[in-house]
Amino acid sequence: MKRSHLLPISLIVAVDVLGLTLVIPLLPFYAEKYGASPSVVGLLVSAYAACQLVSGPFLGSLSDRYGRRPVLILSQIGTFIGFMILAHANALWMIFLSRLIDGSTAGNLSVAQAYIADVTPPEDRAKSFGIIGIAFGFGFLIGPALSGFLSHFGYVYPIYLAAALSLTSIIGTSFILPEPERHVSPGEERKLGLFQFGSYAKDFRNPKVSSTLWQFVAFFMAFSTFIAGIALFAERRFSWHGTPFGPREVGFLFAYTGLLGIFIQGGFLARMVKKYGEERLVIFAFASAAIGYGCLSVAHSIPALLVAATFSAFGSGGLRPSLTALVSRQAGRHEQGRMMGLIQGLNSISSIIGPIFSGLLIDRGWLAAWAGLMGLFSVWGLALILRDFSSRPSEAFR
Repeated sequence: MKRSHLLPISLIVAVDVLGLTLVIPLLPFYAEKYGASPSVVGLLVSAYAACQLVSGPFLGSLSDRYGRRPVLILSQIGTFIGFMILAHANALWMIFLSRLIDGSTAGNLSVAQAYIADVTPPEDRAKSFGIIGIAFGFGFLIGPALSGFLSHFGYVYPIYLAAALSLTSIIGTSFILPEPERHVSPGEERKLGLFQFGSYAKDFRNPKVSSTLWQFVAFFMAFSTFIAGIALFAERRFSWHGTPFGPREVGFLFAYTGLLGIFIQGGFLARMVKKYGEERLVIFAFASAAIGYGCLSVAHSIPALLVAATFSAFGSGGLRPSLTALVSRQAGRHEQGRMMGLIQGLNSISSIIGPIFSGLLIDRGWLAAWAGLMGLFSVWGLALILRDFSSRPSEAFR
C-alpha cells in the first residue's frame, strides 16, 4: 500500500464529502422555500442522479485512459460551479440548474475509489476503501452540524462554505495529489464509451460478480431513499420543544450518524473484516439496516429515532466499503476505473428511482411506508448474500 498516495486522496475526499454534506440536509428546506413539494424535492434529487448516471461510467473510463488526477479536477470544478449557482438561486429552476451541472461532473467518488484500488493490493482494499467511509463519517459529523448552525443566519451561508471547500479540493488535487501508476492496457483504452452496455450486461451475467452487483443495487436503493427523504420525514414526524424538525435538528441527526460512521469504518471495520471477512460483514450489515429501517417506520419519539439511526448507520457503514472491496477483487486489474464507474452508475440509477418513491410516499403522508420500503430493500440484499452462502459456503466464507 502506498501510504504517500493514500494520505492526500483521503484529505481530498474528506473535503469533497464535507462540502457535499453541508448541502444535503439543507437542500429539501431550501427547495421548499421556493415552493417545492416533497414530490418535487424527490425530482430534484433524481435530476442530479440522472446526470450522474451519464457522467459516472464515462468519467471512470476517462480516468483509466488519461489519469485519475485530471478527471478529479474536472469533476471538482463542476461541483464548485454548481454550488455557486445554488448560492445565488432566486427561483426553483436555478436550484435544478445547479444540481444538473454538479451531477454532470459528479465523478469524484468513483474516480477516488479507482485511485485507491490503483495504490492498494487486493487483500488490503476493504480497509483502504474504508477511507471513503471515514470521509463520509467526518463529513456527516461536521458538515450537517455546521449547516444547521449557519442556516440560522441564512440558507446561502452553508452553500458558500461548501463552494469554498470545493475550491480547496481543486487546489489540493492540483498540487498535492500524485498521479498513480496507470493500470490500463491498449485493449481497455479502445473500450472507452459512454455506457459500455455490452460489457456491463456481461458483468451482470458473470456468476462471480453479478450477485454482488445486485447487492449494491439493494443497498443503493435503500440509502438513496433515506437520504432523499429523511429531512422531510423528520419534519413531519418529530418535533423539538414543540417545533417541527428543521435544518438544525436534521443536521444534528446526520452528525450523529456521521459519528457512528467514523467508529464503524475506522478500526472497528478493519477488525470485523479480519475476523469474519467481507461476505459475513455484508450479512451483518444488511440485517442491521433492515432492523434500523423497520424501527424507523414505527418511531415517534427522538430516542426511538436514535435507535433506528444507530442500526441503519451500522448497515450503511459496513456495506459500502465491503461491497466495494468484493467487486474490486472480482474485477480485472485493468478494469478498476470502469468497474468503479459501473458502481457509480448503479448508484445513480438507484438515486433516480429511490427519491421519486420517497417524494411520492412522503407527499401522501405515508411515512411508515417510506421507512418500510427501505427495510424491504435491505431484506432483499440480505436474501441475496444468504443465497450465495448456501450455494457455495466453502468458497465464499473461507
